[in-house]
Amino acid sequence: MTTYLVTGGTGFLGQHLLRRLLARDDCERVHALVRAASVDRLRAMAASWPHGERLSPLIGDLTASALGLSDESVADLTGAVDHVVHLAAIYDMTADEAANRAANVDGTARVVTLANTIGAGCLHHVSSVAVAGDHRGRYAEDQFDVGQRLTSPYHATKFEAEALVRERAGTPWRVYRPAIVVGDSATGEMDKIDGPYYLFGLLGELGDANGLTGGVLKRTPLILPDLGDTNIVPVDYVADAMSHLMHAEGLDGRAFHLVNPKPQRIVEVYNALAKAAGAPRAAVSVPRGAVRSASRLAAPLAGVLGQLPGVEAARDLTLRQFGIPPEILPHLTFRTVFDATATRTALHGSGIKAPRFEHYADALWAYWRKELDPNRARRRQPGGPLAGRRVVITGASSGIGRATALQVARKGGVPLLLARRTMELEQVRAEIERAGGQAHVYSCDITSAESIDAVVKQMVAEHPGIDMLVNNAGRSIRRSIKLSYDRVHDFERTMAINYFGAVRLTMRLLPHMAARRFGHIVNISSIGVQTNPPRFSAYVASKSALDAFSRIAASETYGDGITFTTVHMPLVRTPMIRPTRIYNAFPALSSEQAGAMVTRALIQRPKHVGTPLGTLGAVSYTLAPRLVDVVLHLAYEVFPDSAAAAGEGEAPPTTSLSNGAKAFMRLLPGVHW
Repeated sequence: MTTYLVTGGTGFLGQHLLRRLLARDDCERVHALVRAASVDRLRAMAASWPHGERLSPLIGDLTASALGLSDESVADLTGAVDHVVHLAAIYDMTADEAANRAANVDGTARVVTLANTIGAGCLHHVSSVAVAGDHRGRYAEDQFDVGQRLTSPYHATKFEAEALVRERAGTPWRVYRPAIVVGDSATGEMDKIDGPYYLFGLLGELGDANGLTGGVLKRTPLILPDLGDTNIVPVDYVADAMSHLMHAEGLDGRAFHLVNPKPQRIVEVYNALAKAAGAPRAAVSVPRGAVRSASRLAAPLAGVLGQLPGVEAARDLTLRQFGIPPEILPHLTFRTVFDATATRTALHGSGIKAPRFEHYADALWAYWRKELDPNRARRRQPGGPLAGRRVVITGASSGIGRATALQVARKGGVPLLLARRTMELEQVRAEIERAGGQAHVYSCDITSAESIDAVVKQMVAEHPGIDMLVNNAGRSIRRSIKLSYDRVHDFERTMAINYFGAVRLTMRLLPHMAARRFGHIVNISSIGVQTNPPRFSAYVASKSALDAFSRIAASETYGDGITFTTVHMPLVRTPMIRPTRIYNAFPALSSEQAGAMVTRALIQRPKHVGTPLGTLGAVSYTLAPRLVDVVLHLAYEVFPDSAAAAGEGEAPPTTSLSNGAKAFMRLLPGVHW
């Protein structure tokens, strides 16, 4: 019977290899070295594997002296381990030198020492084709140090780690050099974004753009440069090959290239993935020689541009929008051709061979799209742009909020209804459900930090994700400054709801949205911010503050996939304007029309939604502010304070307008005078 000691068993390749070792008829025990914090995770994985009871956690640490093992543990292992399998390492081109050295070199040295100490039957070390560095041409399995240049901390430390095994191992050893390892060829399963997966985001954007154009992009021939060759293998091939080679007779002291037999052109890999993604495929590739010539000619210009302030930062920002770390660009291709003749000979008759990339590209893409795509929350879903979107709507019990919720639900969205009056929210939900939609009710006072904290915690726990927020709840005060000298609390109350409440709710949801790399926030502002109508100093100031917050927040959160729309809403006939009786004579939007403006903001996600009149007001104040002051003062004179604002009790149901007021109303409809 056979006993194993495995490092890196909780890693992606480690999990696949562990399952194969545990399934062997001659397996007696597998000791998996894990940190104490990972023991529960390892046991949970083993519980789902056949013969998982054969797996024993061995608590230790690759970065600790003697791997963190006690003298008693080492004594128990001595003479009792047939195979030490060293998989633990950093496989990340973006990691720094210190991290690479601690894991790949120092960790390997400790594993070699342990294998020597316990007298292991054989030390199996997972190296990498990275040891070939920038070697040009054929690189055989019996070659190691051929004077190659090691072009990154990852390349250098993988080379040093293999050298340690070759030089210090006092037991028989075998070395395995996988190429770029991707997901399972049958299921597509992968554990992280790495290697070619960094380019999947760009393919996803191209595929989405093709869908929006009705397939036009897919039918458009794409010209790509011939960037060179790569070498990709699926994890199941690597695990199968290792399991076989570990137990085959007469292979000690040799290295094995676990690679695709033939180099794979980058253009061919792109086309296989583009087909799966629905992205445009390359019909023509520019020959490699022409690409090199163009690169040499462009090098001086690139050098000059690189010195300009912000050019490099802009490039890196663009790459990161597609999830591409700039560090990987120099390592997309291999100059080396990895000869795997000895490996194929050793695997002959086993039925184990590397599948063609185009045969499993669909599986890789489907799994990435569903499980790994960091931007999957922002991808459009079948059924429309709001289908399945969770949309938080404040002030949803009546008026614009209620109308927006009904329209969002009709378009397949799921409104999360917030307001203080739960009974009215339940009525809105019932109306939505009667129409075949779904909605959820949450009682919340947005002037209370505790209430907002509680409702956000509850919503995040109850839903797979919060996609959008409509800051609609608000209050308006129409009162001249002359009547407000001793009413500073009017300004404080208005700011509490219109500004601080909206900002507090937004700030609580931003981390959640940033983690999902998608979010859209619609702030219901006012045409008054653009036109500055008299008697609305408290209200317009609060909305102006929210506008300014949104502009700055939008610039800071852009890289997280979060966007903002400001809706400069004209006068809407809602309960909020009812106390101002002169508005009974004003033209105003219905709640449904206002809701349509908000729904458009959710669907199209523009920076701004408003009216031509509002835009005219903003431009006029920029070009001729003194003239605007004169015009607005005339409006101040012809539109009186309401009886309620003057403290005179409730006004009669209707209030007649002067001829001057009627002229303003006709000339500037939609402004709340």
